[in-house]
Amino acid sequence: MICPKCESEFESIMFAEVTVQRCLGCKGIWFDSGTHEYLKGIEGSEALDTGDAETGASNNEKGNYRCPKCSAGMIRLVDPGQPHIWYESCSECFGVYLDAGEFRDFKEKKVVDFLRDLFAPERP
Repeated sequence: MICPKCESEFESIMFAEVTVQRCLGCKGIWFDSGTHEYLKGIEGSEALDTGDAETGASNNEKGNYRCPKCSAGMIRLVDPGQPHIWYESCSECFGVYLDAGEFRDFKEKKVVDFLRDLFAPERP
């Protein structure tokens, strides 16, 4: 599979008997449908997210992605519990792509997240 953000190849990573794909370039993570929610509840799964959050945030500026798994169009979504987290989901296979640093952030809601959400920019 090829990363929809930087076009590097993915590597397969396994955690808790679940395989995800992590980009060798930008370190974004591809989750098959529902696996990001499943792994969110498993202690230590944040170790999957080894990328730099600033690099990940800069990738939010890019658009018009194709699914790395099935080539369908992807839609941009906002996590309703943490609106500062912007991610992409496939409109066909429902896989999810989180930029570097987003899965770590997605796993835990902190007081600083509440403050960040107050000032989160509007999605284009």
